[in-house]
Amino acid sequence: MSVTVSPVYLLDVGSNSAVEAELRDAIEEQQLADWEALWMPSLIDAIKRLHAAGVPRSKWPQSRHWIWRDKLQAIEQLLAHKTFSIVCRGETQGLMVVNLTKTARHQEQRGKPLAYVEYLENAPWNRPDLFTPPRYRGVGSLLIRAAIALSEDEEFKGRIGLHSLPQADRFYAEKCGMTDLGPDGGYQNLHYFEMTPEQAKAFVENGEG
Repeated sequence: MSVTVSPVYLLDVGSNSAVEAELRDAIEEQQLADWEALWMPSLIDAIKRLHAAGVPRSKWPQSRHWIWRDKLQAIEQLLAHKTFSIVCRGETQGLMVVNLTKTARHQEQRGKPLAYVEYLENAPWNRPDLFTPPRYRGVGSLLIRAAIALSEDEEFKGRIGLHSLPQADRFYAEKCGMTDLGPDGGYQNLHYFEMTPEQAKAFVENGEG
């Protein structure tokens, strides 16, 4: 399988400067290896600090139970699933899985196809709730932009949807400008967000990511 690599830019927080990165339309073995060898130790260290500081478990990273290798194995034969990763300075910075079989719930878009973001995760060191300062900014926005581009390529007009972990609700509502359709009782009561074609256009034109 050939992998398309597109140049993108992240903000290096330490130097307050743009640094070139790669948006890859795949999650490959190297990304899974990075998750195991780099992400997990970083996440464990962050959780130890939170625990030592008396931070309640409800405030710990809500994606800490995700096992990316298992997620990829579960969809490896499913053609309707697409994966993406962001790599910067030789290390994986973000991962995303998108499902192309879902339809919209938004009143104005109901029943129309969309790109459903099943999983999106930023490397632990890029999360301001875990590291001060974080290493890079812009990973989440770039992955949302990739989901929009995939939706457009599939002639879904930029429509995307996702269920958000509570810690990410504000990002999707405020940073991405998505519509919060409320808690979904059929999906762990997580809030379900959608982006309409108009919202997708505004997000891209505003230069997010």
